[in-house]
Amino acid sequence: MRKRMAIFINSDKGLSLMYVPALCLFLLFVAYPLLSGIHISFTNWNGYSQKYAYIGLENYSKLFTDVRFKKALLNTLVYGFGSAILQNLFGVMYALLLNMKFRSRMLARTIIYMPVIVAQLIMGYIWYFLVQYDGGAINDALSVFGFEPIDWMADGTRAVWIITGINAFQYVGTSMIIYLAGIQGIPQSLLEASTIDGAHAWSRFRHITLPLLIPAITTSFMLNLIGGLELFAIVISLTSGGPGFETHSMSSMINYFYFENQNAGYAAAIGFVTFALVITLSYVMLKIFRKREVEYG
Repeated sequence: MRKRMAIFINSDKGLSLMYVPALCLFLLFVAYPLLSGIHISFTNWNGYSQKYAYIGLENYSKLFTDVRFKKALLNTLVYGFGSAILQNLFGVMYALLLNMKFRSRMLARTIIYMPVIVAQLIMGYIWYFLVQYDGGAINDALSVFGFEPIDWMADGTRAVWIITGINAFQYVGTSMIIYLAGIQGIPQSLLEASTIDGAHAWSRFRHITLPLLIPAITTSFMLNLIGGLELFAIVISLTSGGPGFETHSMSSMINYFYFENQNAGYAAAIGFVTFALVITLSYVMLKIFRKREVEYG
């Protein structure tokens, strides 16, 4: 009996059964909520009532005329691409620096990576106490040197870029680790040969290190882009979308319309558009980076 069972488990049919638990979890926690959200987006449900009516594409058509949604969409793109660019620029610089041999480099790597393990909500509140107008640590430091305090989050555009910078600061350690792994995987013989041929540091980086880092760039950029497009907790803890609706991301707009505005149907429509945006941009950027990998391969 045991022998027959072992033969069955090692067969194609037996191995296929191993996917069943994961498939069930996917259907329960991903597919079902997604389909339920799409269903709700065609209704005027308020989020708690047992009664609702189907209104067709009204929620989706409203998106094209809603100034608040357009602002949140623009902010989301800034959070996504802005954070990804900053994280990758500083990530590769940290990786190049910390790949050198010097005392306490492991400590430096740890310090740079530490913000990654802090929850986004906690990171947002930490920065809230740094940048707030009254009693903020930054304004207190400015007052010591005789400068007037600045209301850092009062201007929507400046607040958006501050949030982008905070998100990049928190997760730059992830990019650093990815690039460190990529740099350490580059054959030293190539760098040594180029040095013997008289190549300078910039030439070695441009023509050898950077092309061979394209797979690492793909991984890092995609992770950072998706994380930035889904940014939520830092926005809520720092500004709650204010002033007005100037710093809302699409994710925080879902929270606003569902819980504060009691418009679950509209929130579901924003959620599905957000899902579609993340999938589409991720696919396009992945295709672009994969093409570069082929060129450098």
